[in-house]
Amino acid sequence: MLRIRKVKTKSGSTAIQVVQYTGHSAKIVKHIGSARDDIERDLLINKASTWIEKYTRQPNLFPGQRQNVLVVERSECVRVTHDFAYQFFKRCFEECQLTQLPALLLDLAIIRLIEPASKLRSLELLSRYFEIKYSQRIYRTIPKLISWKADIEQRAYNVARHLFKEQFYYVLYDVTTLYFESFKPDELKVQGFSKDNKSQQPQIVIGLLVTQAGFPLSYDVFAGNTFEGKTMLPVVENFIAKHPDTKPIIVADAAMLDDERLAELREKGLSYIVGARLANSSLGTVKQVHGALSEVNGAITRLHSRHGDLICDFSSARYKKELNDLNKLVQKAEDLVAKQSSGAKAKFIKRVSKEKIVLNTALIEKRRLLLGIKGYCTNLPESQLPAQQVIERYHHLWRVEQSFRMSKNDLEARPIYHQKEDAIKSHVLICFLALIIEKYLELTTQMTLRKIRFMVWNITESHIRDSLTGDTFKFTSPATELMQSQLEPLVKRWKLLPH
Repeated sequence: MLRIRKVKTKSGSTAIQVVQYTGHSAKIVKHIGSARDDIERDLLINKASTWIEKYTRQPNLFPGQRQNVLVVERSECVRVTHDFAYQFFKRCFEECQLTQLPALLLDLAIIRLIEPASKLRSLELLSRYFEIKYSQRIYRTIPKLISWKADIEQRAYNVARHLFKEQFYYVLYDVTTLYFESFKPDELKVQGFSKDNKSQQPQIVIGLLVTQAGFPLSYDVFAGNTFEGKTMLPVVENFIAKHPDTKPIIVADAAMLDDERLAELREKGLSYIVGARLANSSLGTVKQVHGALSEVNGAITRLHSRHGDLICDFSSARYKKELNDLNKLVQKAEDLVAKQSSGAKAKFIKRVSKEKIVLNTALIEKRRLLLGIKGYCTNLPESQLPAQQVIERYHHLWRVEQSFRMSKNDLEARPIYHQKEDAIKSHVLICFLALIIEKYLELTTQMTLRKIRFMVWNITESHIRDSLTGDTFKFTSPATELMQSQLEPLVKRWKLLPH
């Protein structure tokens, strides 16, 4: 049977040993340490008891008598971790039923929520912050992650439907571009119209479908020179094919659709609300709209067009802004005409010969008639969707634009460093997965990711080691600010703090 023995040493210290008695002789099984005072002696005795329990699997008869004692003078902080932040975001994935995904995919999405970086840097951060280690061989695995896209989109749909009670009366669609840290194009990454003002660099086009609250549902990746209008139908049809019980109204920007795309939507039996290109309308239509609204703030008119019902409204605030912009453009045009700058390319200028330019007064007059007027086009009859609701739903497009800003700014989805197609698409998938969690937190707490990231990152775990016993104690930093924020219900429900 093992016992604890105290032996005085020549230096005056007390050695604490674990011994085993055989007759009158004692065999030292484990030397625990030497104590210089009573506190150290008690600590070493506790440590010896713990060692005996582990060694013999024999429980202590008096477990309540043991106490954890930390002497500050002989202790040091060996590391500081951010396990709280990791567990917080991990619980978000659990709430969205996304924890069945590969660990690598989840960890790369979590680190993108915390500190967006390249894949190599992400591996370093996972190791440093959370002691999660991956081999650099994951570069062979990353391209395979794209196989989880359909599963993730289905889970996103389930979250929107069951957690946020979305009814899918209508969905919002828009596109953006992501550029590469490279100048070498191929079939997928190719130069095109850049929304990031990076026209010299290859890019891809991303089409994103979101709910009326802005929660991401589905996306697709297209070659960088794809006309954005051609991207919508594949994404929408794919969504409806997976969810045949939903046939929502599609809301998109005016730049998204031309006559051919609108005809395709009607042929497919899809309803839409799109921005109208009033500048391309005939002068007669423009005069009719202008006369019906009479520059009355909030006035709305509805008339038939070849694309369905054309709905227009007038805003005094919009009028003032557009008038100021128009006057600047007209002044610029007048200056160029006065100088007869033959190489000039500006709005409201018309070339009548090789050397002579004049003001395009007809275009200026048409533009003045449209000041303060915004147009919307829909193939839904007024009995099904009144004009005011058409306008309100179109104005929700800012939510999909906000999602793009989140992915580009908060999650730093670009520039992209990958070169092969599957790796590129897997990178977009990681960003899409992180966007799901960001929108989940925003809709649940009404807080931005930046503020959430700051708060959860401030909760740290300090690991203090006693240099005598070798015992390490973990202390969590104060969470007063966190528990006074909108994050409190989540933290309490998930039981993330020890106190």
